[in-house]
Amino acid sequence: MLFLLLTFGCRIATAQSDSMMNNTKNTSIAKNTFNPKKAIVRSAILPGWGQITNKKIWKVPIVYGALGTTSYLFFRNLRQYKDSKNAYILATDGDPTNDYLIKQPYFTVKNQPERIRTFRNQVRQNVDYCVLYFVLFWGFNVADAAVDAHLKSFDISDNLSIEWKPSVTPTLNGLSTGIGLTLNF
Repeated sequence: MLFLLLTFGCRIATAQSDSMMNNTKNTSIAKNTFNPKKAIVRSAILPGWGQITNKKIWKVPIVYGALGTTSYLFFRNLRQYKDSKNAYILATDGDPTNDYLIKQPYFTVKNQPERIRTFRNQVRQNVDYCVLYFVLFWGFNVADAAVDAHLKSFDISDNLSIEWKPSVTPTLNGLSTGIGLTLNF
């Protein structure tokens, strides 16, 4: 862990000293190194790979936390759905000799199969929501990698300036004079 911290800390310090180089050189390096298409494809194949490509490794645990949580909830809800479905079938079959097969907590309400059915339907809805959230988080992962790769090529140096200049604008009634605001990148 300490090795990773030192490695990435040195990389950040190196990146900050490299930012003092010529802006045109930085822009061409950023466009070649941080290809948005490459980041999108990599993130679509394996979540977090696009963030690693963009040198934003700190985002990978967030990606896997979101996807892991929805995966865990999916499998937990799926197990509860199967148990409640089986309990409902056994509670409504009219054969009291197989009631011992009903798992807890459904066994305590075996005489109220509508409660078991209502719970089964709610858990089934939660399974569907988990799938939806998993797909959304995967999409957010891809979108984040794409946006981050696009933003890598922007010039954020201190060489930005605003100038006030006199301007002349042609209008229908002739020429109009004024003051223009010019933003140099």
